[in-house]
Amino acid sequence: MLETYLPDEHVAEVRRAAEFATKVHAGQSRSSGEPYVYHPLAAARILAEMRMDPTTLMAAILHDVIEDTTVSKRILQEQFGLDVAELVDGVSKIDKIEGMSRTERQAESFRKLLLAMTQDLRVILVKLADRLHNMRTLEGMATEKRRRIARETLDIYAPIAQRLGIQSLRTELEDLAFANLHPARYAVLARAVKAQIGDTKKVIKEVETRLSNYLREEGVGASVVGREKNVYSIYQKMRKKKLKLLKVMDLLGFRVIVPKLDDCYRALGVVHHVFKPVPGGFDDHIANAKANGYQSLHTACIGPAGHKIEIQIRTRDMHHLAEAGIAAHWQYKLGAQGSGPTAPQLRAREWLSGLFDSYDSSGAVEFVENVRIDLFPDEVYVFTPKGEIRRLPKGATPVDFAYAVHSELGGRCVAARVDGQLEPLSVTLRHGQTVQIITARHARPNAAWLNFVKTAKARTAIRGFLKNQREDEAIRLGRRLLEIALRDLKVSLSVLKDTQRIETVLRAFALEDLEDLYASLGTGARLAPLVARHFVAEPGDLPEVSSAAPLAIEGTEGLVIDYARCCYPLPGDDIRGHISVGRGIVVHRAECRHAKGRPQDWVPLIWAEQYQGDYFAEIRVRVLNKRGLLASVTSEIALSDASIEHVQMPDLRKGDLQGLTETRFVLSVRDRNHLARVIRRLRRIDSVVRVTRL
Repeated sequence: MLETYLPDEHVAEVRRAAEFATKVHAGQSRSSGEPYVYHPLAAARILAEMRMDPTTLMAAILHDVIEDTTVSKRILQEQFGLDVAELVDGVSKIDKIEGMSRTERQAESFRKLLLAMTQDLRVILVKLADRLHNMRTLEGMATEKRRRIARETLDIYAPIAQRLGIQSLRTELEDLAFANLHPARYAVLARAVKAQIGDTKKVIKEVETRLSNYLREEGVGASVVGREKNVYSIYQKMRKKKLKLLKVMDLLGFRVIVPKLDDCYRALGVVHHVFKPVPGGFDDHIANAKANGYQSLHTACIGPAGHKIEIQIRTRDMHHLAEAGIAAHWQYKLGAQGSGPTAPQLRAREWLSGLFDSYDSSGAVEFVENVRIDLFPDEVYVFTPKGEIRRLPKGATPVDFAYAVHSELGGRCVAARVDGQLEPLSVTLRHGQTVQIITARHARPNAAWLNFVKTAKARTAIRGFLKNQREDEAIRLGRRLLEIALRDLKVSLSVLKDTQRIETVLRAFALEDLEDLYASLGTGARLAPLVARHFVAEPGDLPEVSSAAPLAIEGTEGLVIDYARCCYPLPGDDIRGHISVGRGIVVHRAECRHAKGRPQDWVPLIWAEQYQGDYFAEIRVRVLNKRGLLASVTSEIALSDASIEHVQMPDLRKGDLQGLTETRFVLSVRDRNHLARVIRRLRRIDSVVRVTRL
């Protein structure tokens, strides 16, 4: 096979790699019992069928030697060159690390693979060929392992093949994974498709002949090729659109390959003359190329015997890129090695660059989840105010759009105009809309955005900001806690500038700097009174401990101050704080039954003279069961300038003998006095018997 497209010297290099692999894998076997070296050779054959360059073929043959033999990357580099060694290292999984779970290890290996792709995209071609051959030979494995590998293939590797435009690999990976994950469904559906279509060869031949003849008469030189749709794509359409097989009519697909771009649109006219088009079944992916660079005209028509058929029209170059995607750049063609990167390759690099924008701010498992989110096949195309097109996953919002334009724009957005109309940031964008982001100078990302953003870039950037914000708030709170504890010990705050004493304390707690110490105090990992004692030079110098000075709560402490949901403390209440590891200080009302326990776990609190924000409070309203009474209660709450966050409705069938029912409200109020005004208004309602704060 290699001799058909590679010169003799390159064929010799590939054979030398095969001999080397055979030698180092000697004695190793696969679960089926065959020699292990059969697997890397089969992976290389898959790439050879795609006419890949000799470097990629050698890397495929050698792709397991670092992981499964004693051969090192350095030896590979000496034997076969740096490019081959880097490709093999990129595909190799990371070694087992003590304390790292299997999921974390797999995630780290996958992140390593994608990171290697940023240097050389051929890494993923080797990995996909490796995965395809493994999928072809799953029979000897246990059922659970087969299902796990099949699920990973459907979730990660098939979507990556689609994202990178390698359709020939994607369709086979999908069908093999589907057959192993749901064997019964696959078998039933495959039989049903055959029964539905009938004599497939006859229908395909008839359509090919009619289209070819009409195109030739119109002077369009074209080749027409028909095929059955792959089973998994039919299954997906049935699931997404909740259709039965009888309703999925486009089980056959045809490709019309023409010489030039303008021939595509001429051929479209011929197709619609020969076969009646289905309304709403046309897509122009030439004018609006997909994210993986795919270009083609798609139209659905009514074919022979009423069969609905899908017809794709594209040029030879478009077809070549559609089948090979990023592989097209390295497919070996003599005299064409100086060509620049293909559109799919450039788009793949852009995608990878976006994934790694916030590489350091997320763990490996979270990173893999971000990749899953980003591997959506469905997209929407929206416009900037200047008319630039932005591709976003289906379901994307203005926040996703803002982060796609620039991270700083995403971080400062407060509203959006969609087609000139003000819309909330959570609105779902649709094809063709023009989006304008409205920003504010002091705006910051909101944790609530994580509930609706769709892109990995937006999600990672928001989480990164919140993580840094929490650290900053914890540092500020920790400093305040330590200063109060030092004052309580009658120790001068000048000790916080004494370098020698600070170093002694940091060594005692194995911390790097004072900010780390503050952060540990602010998040509750350490107790300020105990840390403060380490700043005293000698244990005998400790003064008698007075009652601790309370910490003033302003309501602006953010993520490191939390308010207990068991008692809903309000400004004006007597309060105390529980130091909770990882959460900081949890504020309780002093009389709360949970505000007990070891004294060292609690810190005295007071409300600052100037406090900000709204706070939750829960009330119980006991009323006579009358029609329209709930509306009267909610109206009075609204007139009191309070808002209802949650309502626990009564079961009207379980009223007591006096016809009384009980409703609980969680309200958002400013302070204790505000809540008192709300309660007074409710008590004025005739049918309200009693209102109490819980």
